[in-house]
Amino acid sequence: MHTESKPRNLPADQRRAVTVEAVIELTAEQNPGDITTAAIAQRMNLTQGALFRHFPSKDAIWQAVMEWVAERLLQRVDKAMQDAASPLLALEAVFMTHIEFVVAHPGVPRLLFGELQRAEDTPAKRMARTLIGAYRKRLSGLIDAGKACGEVAPEVDTAAAVIAFIGSIQGLVMQSLLSGKARQMRADAPGAFAIYRRGIGSVE
Repeated sequence: MHTESKPRNLPADQRRAVTVEAVIELTAEQNPGDITTAAIAQRMNLTQGALFRHFPSKDAIWQAVMEWVAERLLQRVDKAMQDAASPLLALEAVFMTHIEFVVAHPGVPRLLFGELQRAEDTPAKRMARTLIGAYRKRLSGLIDAGKACGEVAPEVDTAAAVIAFIGSIQGLVMQSLLSGKARQMRADAPGAFAIYRRGIGSVE
């Protein structure tokens, strides 16, 4: 969906939200590193001057976008965890929720990878690291809870299991980027999680 309306008289908070929406749309269409403030302003039907009245720099825009990604993804992850009946079911729900988030916002992985690869330590890069740290902490808690209730094998290394979980998602994302078919992840995700679940599950 393109941001067609001309948001010339919006309150500051709403203008910033529309800017983030425009960047998220653009990341689905092109390499985030190639997105200019001119392209963002054009998507919003604004001048660059109007855009910079709400953001002091391009880095500030990217920080706001990463804050949006972190808030939305972790909200969805937390809800998935709360609604699940057991640790393993929670892990599955988180896995599928993450996939659905990427299907809805296919440019986000490119944005996240791009920020983490930047040499300089920007606010957006720090926010990306914070997001990954918070995500890992939630996964570690679920895996340890699974051990405690007998769903996860006690010998499973929690840190390694977290890496494997995230790696499985990254593999699906990479395949979608190569094929250009983000929705294919939705079909492939259950099989990928089933393999992961067999790897960490306890033997009855």
